[in-house]
Amino acid sequence: MTSNDGLANDSSERLAFDTLKGAAGEGAEVNLDMILDVPVTLAMEVGRTRISIRNLLQLNQGSVVELDRAAGEPLDVFVNGTLVAHGEVVVINEKFGIRLTDVISPAERVRKLR
Repeated sequence: MTSNDGLANDSSERLAFDTLKGAAGEGAEVNLDMILDVPVTLAMEVGRTRISIRNLLQLNQGSVVELDRAAGEPLDVFVNGTLVAHGEVVVINEKFGIRLTDVISPAERVRKLR
């Protein structure tokens, strides 16, 4: 690749970015309707641990696996692998649920990506 090729790529990337930026310019209303039905994976994590394959294969009904969290600590709530909130387990009408106790701000989520 020559240095001229690099310049051409930089300017086309800049142009594409400027075009996208202009499309949703400041003060423009963002229409989220088109993404509201996109499915995402929601996961609640009680804790984690690392064990050897030998120990994993020895697990059976009634085995107890120690996790890296103390009882009563909040659960982590992930959307597509990104931490978005913390919560606690609740039981409503004999079904388990999660009560969100702390939602991570969008700015904080972006900061953690870097």
